[in-house]
Amino acid sequence: MLGLSLDRWRPGAERLLCLGAHSDDIEIGCAGTLLRLTEGGGPIEVTWVVFSAEERREQEAQESARAVLASAKSAHIEIQRFRDGFFPAQGEAIKDYFEALKQRVTPDLIFTHYRNDLHQDHRLIAELTWNTFRDHLILEYEIPKYDGDFGSPNVFVPLDEAQCRRKIDLLLTHFASQRDRRWFSEDLFRAVLRVRGMEANAPDGYAEAFYGRKVVLL
Repeated sequence: MLGLSLDRWRPGAERLLCLGAHSDDIEIGCAGTLLRLTEGGGPIEVTWVVFSAEERREQEAQESARAVLASAKSAHIEIQRFRDGFFPAQGEAIKDYFEALKQRVTPDLIFTHYRNDLHQDHRLIAELTWNTFRDHLILEYEIPKYDGDFGSPNVFVPLDEAQCRRKIDLLLTHFASQRDRRWFSEDLFRAVLRVRGMEANAPDGYAEAFYGRKVVLL
């Protein structure tokens, strides 16, 4: 399978913007890829935004983000408190936040939610990402959940066994508030990575998957 290496960066492609509706979304969707990028030796600068996390969930989000980005050159973590489950009703305020964010960051690569995600909060963040950042490389990550909205992604990042294990350990260690959820488990996270690894014919059998709706190859 033809692949493009994440380990050989073009000059300037070093600024990442990670957007997640809730406190564990970024980690579930792309922590493995972020570990691969930041631990690859490049001077990666990351802006990490969580739009909804209160009290215990905010602390979990902060600690997890710092762990994932431990090898980044710099990490700026922002935790907002928009009401979980009500993002469409708060659309104007969230749009204002995006407009302010656009003035502060100029990312080379953006990770955000899948535009066809059936969770209304996830979907709004994806829509505003595209609405706000019109000339950027955007990869949409996927979140497993009861809605059954897994699709057919077209971008894959292979992970080795160590990166796979590190991602799962981070999730299980830092998000104790989610441990009573039946889906929040090692076997589910590994299963998703394994299925996408099979689809990508990944060397170690694991991969994270994304939707690249508009990609320019130089």
